[in-house]
Amino acid sequence: MTGEGTTAGRLAGKVCVITGTASGIGACSARLFADEGATVVGIDLDAEQAAGALTIAADVAEEAEVRAAMDRAVEEYGRIDVLMNNAGINPTDDGSVTETSLGSWQRVQDVNLRGVFLCCKHAIPHMLEAGGGSVVNVASFVAVMGAAVSQASYTASKGAVLSLSRELGVEFAARGVRVNALCPGPVDTPLLKELFAKDPERAAKRLVHVPMGRFGEPEEIAAAALFLASEESSFVTASTFMVDGGLSSAYITPGQVD
Repeated sequence: MTGEGTTAGRLAGKVCVITGTASGIGACSARLFADEGATVVGIDLDAEQAAGALTIAADVAEEAEVRAAMDRAVEEYGRIDVLMNNAGINPTDDGSVTETSLGSWQRVQDVNLRGVFLCCKHAIPHMLEAGGGSVVNVASFVAVMGAAVSQASYTASKGAVLSLSRELGVEFAARGVRVNALCPGPVDTPLLKELFAKDPERAAKRLVHVPMGRFGEPEEIAAAALFLASEESSFVTASTFMVDGGLSSAYITPGQVD
């Protein structure tokens, strides 16, 4: 990582724990944070592919593994200043509430919501000991919108992450820990490319609702995460930070008019 060990940058001297750094938004965020001077601890099921100065294999849905990962970060670097909860899943068997199995529902909840809860539970005490910090919980634009093509458990999990972030942001504000929910719109990640390569018509239907006429790039979401992680957002907490190309504010878009 090009920026590790530098003294310049918006995250100079910060220890940043990021989950889900093997690809996509997590990997981009790990690289950007490092370029801004941070020491990045990457947590992923696939530690070999994960980005970070230190990478730890852990399942964010398992409390013992999460606790051990956070403790190891502190053992190695003495503190945790930033936590970015990015790990999440969006499986194809998560659909309408009338069709999704209980097992599929619970699997998504365990990673997307329970994982955020556990990482906050075991990282925030370290932040308090260090005098404060920033938590960036990756939710989604679906946390504030509905869709006729449902992904019931995913949508519910991201709505819960949004509410949890608001609650924690208020609870810990006076103690120096800021907590915000970052809500990306559709992002051009390998997962999205694979999904839409199988069904171009489905991709076109979704793209027309984005006023900018394109999906977001992982680097753009990482830049927003950097803002929330850094002192530039020192008066921002308990917020819903939308980075969705205007999607959540649109009624009729340019693409629907043309």
